Amino acid sequence: MAVTIQDIAEAAGVSRGTVDRAINNRGRINPEVADRVREIAQEMGYVPRRRKLEKGPKNIKIGVVMQLSKASFMIQVKRGIEDAAGELKNRGVELLLEDCRNVDELEQLRAVERLVERGVSGIAIMPVECNEVRDEINGLIDEKKIPVVTFNSDIVGTKRSCFVGLDNKKSGYTAGGLMGLMTGGCGKVLVITGYFGNSVNNMRVDGVVEELKASYPGVELVGVQSSFDESAEVEKLVINAMTMFPELKGIIVVSGGQAGIRSAFEKMAPGKRPFVIVYDLTPRNIGLLKDGLVDFLIDQDGYTQGYRSLFILADLLQKGREPESEFLYTDIVIKTRNNV
Repeated sequence: MAVTIQDIAEAAGVSRGTVDRAINNRGRINPEVADRVREIAQEMGYVPRRRKLEKGPKNIKIGVVMQLSKASFMIQVKRGIEDAAGELKNRGVELLLEDCRNVDELEQLRAVERLVERGVSGIAIMPVECNEVRDEINGLIDEKKIPVVTFNSDIVGTKRSCFVGLDNKKSGYTAGGLMGLMTGGCGKVLVITGYFGNSVNNMRVDGVVEELKASYPGVELVGVQSSFDESAEVEKLVINAMTMFPELKGIIVVSGGQAGIRSAFEKMAPGKRPFVIVYDLTPRNIGLLKDGLVDFLIDQDGYTQGYRSLFILADLLQKGREPESEFLYTDIVIKTRNNV
């Protein structure tokens, strides 16, 4: 059986992203770590998988379609995109970025249309989960022969080359498990999501709910509420829940707007606050951790999502190199006030 990047990552004790950067000589990586990874890869007999095609065009355009582009968690994703764009420029790759501020299928479809009109050879996209976007992606691949890579959020029922991002359902299991442990397996818990139309949010919530039901049946879910990633809405939801359920033991926020937790606690001034889990290593969330207002933070390595998705497309188009796997998951990183 062929040796994969996952095999090397496990043998070296590093992430898949680190192995990818080491064996392909790209991105930021400690030179000693890179040498060790390459040595392990050579010992294991790793051979990169390539599509048996003639060499692709050198000068190409790659389009990127984002959603929620102004959200704080996108800072790391954008940094990865910017670094990849700078490195790929030397390979004749021009990056065309479409920033969509909302989870809006019409806005996203128009962005894709503009990129096609500008002559892109491939598209990396954070897709909105809907039939219109699904049909558009399959049309790009089947009719226009434009390969598509999804990152951060995925969409089922498409022929996209691969997905780069967090295993969101597994991260939900993680959040649910942590909350179950903190609460001692009993008590009332509130889950706050961002958008019900966002597949990332939905998978995280599904994971939380399934883990609590399976492993901690004594935990009562008092609701799954949408905040639209707005801190003011998170504040309102937390205050309402703490007022209706004075004995509320836990809060899990799977999307943005986490700053509302601080203002809610300041206004409610609870003698003993509920346990809190949030997502994404943003400056405000780091502050919440350090100030003791949040117990756990789950990060998704947004940098790798933005960075790696573009190199996958460039390698596919220029070198005929297939992705290592259909699902290229980033690491689930758990942070506390002691390791942030």
